[in-house]
Amino acid sequence: MAEADGKSTVLNGGSEEKESGEDQHKEEDASGSKEGETQSSPQDVTPTETGEASGDKPMPNDEEEKEANVEGEEEEEDTDSMDGSGLYSLTEDGERESESGRQERAKDKDGGKRAARKRNRPGGETNHSSSSDEDDDEDEEEEQKDDDGEDDDEAMEAWLGAELHDLRGPGWQAVTSLRSREIGRDSHQFVRRVCGARGLVQRLELQGRLERHTGCVNTLHFNPSGTRLASGSDDLRVVIWDWAVRRAELEFDSGHKSNVFQAKFLPHSGDTTLAMCARDGQIRVAELSATQCCKNTKRVAQHKGAAHKLALEPDSPCFFLSAGEDAVVYGIDLRLDRPANKLVVVKEGDKKVGLYTIYVNPAKTHHFAVGGRDQYVRIYDQRKINENDNNGVLKKFCPSHLVSSESKTNITCLVYSHDGTELLASYNDEDIYLFDANHSDGADYRRRYKGHRNNATVKGVNFYGPSSEFVVSGSDCGHIYLWDKYSARVVQFMDGDRGGVVNCLEPHPHLPGMATSGLDHDIKLWAPTAEIPTGLKGLKEVMKKNKRERDEDSVRHGDQYDTQLLWFLMRHMRNRRPARPRREGADPDTDESWSSPDSSDEEEGGPDHVQCMSS
Repeated sequence: MAEADGKSTVLNGGSEEKESGEDQHKEEDASGSKEGETQSSPQDVTPTETGEASGDKPMPNDEEEKEANVEGEEEEEDTDSMDGSGLYSLTEDGERESESGRQERAKDKDGGKRAARKRNRPGGETNHSSSSDEDDDEDEEEEQKDDDGEDDDEAMEAWLGAELHDLRGPGWQAVTSLRSREIGRDSHQFVRRVCGARGLVQRLELQGRLERHTGCVNTLHFNPSGTRLASGSDDLRVVIWDWAVRRAELEFDSGHKSNVFQAKFLPHSGDTTLAMCARDGQIRVAELSATQCCKNTKRVAQHKGAAHKLALEPDSPCFFLSAGEDAVVYGIDLRLDRPANKLVVVKEGDKKVGLYTIYVNPAKTHHFAVGGRDQYVRIYDQRKINENDNNGVLKKFCPSHLVSSESKTNITCLVYSHDGTELLASYNDEDIYLFDANHSDGADYRRRYKGHRNNATVKGVNFYGPSSEFVVSGSDCGHIYLWDKYSARVVQFMDGDRGGVVNCLEPHPHLPGMATSGLDHDIKLWAPTAEIPTGLKGLKEVMKKNKRERDEDSVRHGDQYDTQLLWFLMRHMRNRRPARPRREGADPDTDESWSSPDSSDEEEGGPDHVQCMSS
């Protein structure tokens, strides 16, 4: 982990060596540190030692000095538990005492524990000799539990501390940057450097809430200028916010029949075109007017399963991609009479792979990446998709330890970095992995981000900063995590959701701040206004709890990602919205929509129509 000043703490994976001078000083002071304290052997306590402890310090002879040194060593050995940094203290063989001395003291310590347990039992020392064997068995069981607990803690520390790198020095100096800005030097870079400054990330705090929805908020998206924020919810409604004054400017019915999973402004459309997808599998487009009203919404494609994500091309106001649990990727061009065109059916061998996420490379817009119900990140090139050649895949990435894993791992979200050179993928019941998008097929990950938990929902992940300096994710524990991308260390840790799960994280395109949402029915706004940097209070305990629960679930469910059961439980936890009344004479499946040419084709052997939670 990293504290605000950039110094390494508990997750550094190492400990500081004690200076020999300090050890000698401690041993000399230890001879007079205890008064009237019972030692392990009665003959160790002498009148001379008692006098020294009370403050009278006559000159000791050689025998007394040796005994005092042994006492100091014993006292130091007894405190071998946790040092101030939270790391287990270590001792070198022969540095303090012999192996036989340590074993003798360990036996005395174990005997003391047994005696304490017997005194604490009902009946104390009045137990009959016939029950002594049972007592010894209980003692051994308790000792084994204590040893197992210590081993678990050490293993947890080692796991959390692995694959970390040193934090780099701060890349932005406030005073120097402000002075340069005043004289017009590098003023055009000022905002970018501020947004990517670790010091400001460590000062993020809650600014306010946007409250309008009556269901879980599943999607957030800023318009290109950052002045408006679109949100979609389980209540089937979409709200356009003037987030700066915390006012809803427009609210309309999405036209979907089930949970709205995404709503995005199309670029260069004057904020008048909004693309949407939902659990009902529909892809819809809303046309907005300058007078703050919704003209209409039209269906432009239909998946045979939930559609969780849309992918926009950075410079196109009329073309975008969609991905669904039916394993189909549609290219949707609003200029055509029939907008939807099936680009690819994602498969592993002959088996279809249901999709949860899709993203277009911002630097190579003909490339897009998808992830879903297996462990592979797949990259396609729209110009040359040949399903007879490697199922049309350009290249695949996967963490090496998950390639042959029997666990049913899924990718819940993936995103490209600002320049398209890196890919970030979040795995359910696993960690977040960073891949080099320019590497060859089958390359392993570059960084691994640990500590959060991704189990209960289809959780999002994102880059934060104008140059993708940080990684941000929600968690089932209700917290928001921000990692430094290079070092993989947590630099910010915030309470993000009273309902317990943070799903959606949307950084502002130009300012240091972001919006988040989850199972709560509100949207939270964050900005770097805290007076002092975060102290990451409680982080270590929460990370350990998340890892422990993840391991327990892995054993309990055999690594099964049972989305059907999860959806059933979550559905009954939420406020159910009554079905919308149909208009008279309206066809429920064709209400003012463009139909997809492939939407009615039967897909043989398609994936189970299992719906996931909010994405």
